[in-house]
Amino acid sequence: MDNYSLSHTKWKCQYHVVFIPKYRRKVMYGKVMQDVHEIIIMLCGYKNVKITADAV
Repeated sequence: MDNYSLSHTKWKCQYHVVFIPKYRRKVMYGKVMQDVHEIIIMLCGYKNVKITADAV
């Protein structure tokens, strides 16, 4: 299990991140969205962050 603990506490840190551009233009639904997705995965890899669910 990926729970972390100290002497009297346990935690499992999870975040829900939603990327919404200021103006929801159709340009974000093509190549740009795919590029942003790849960049986010790359940055998570640098910080050893595990992505549990992914929806593009």
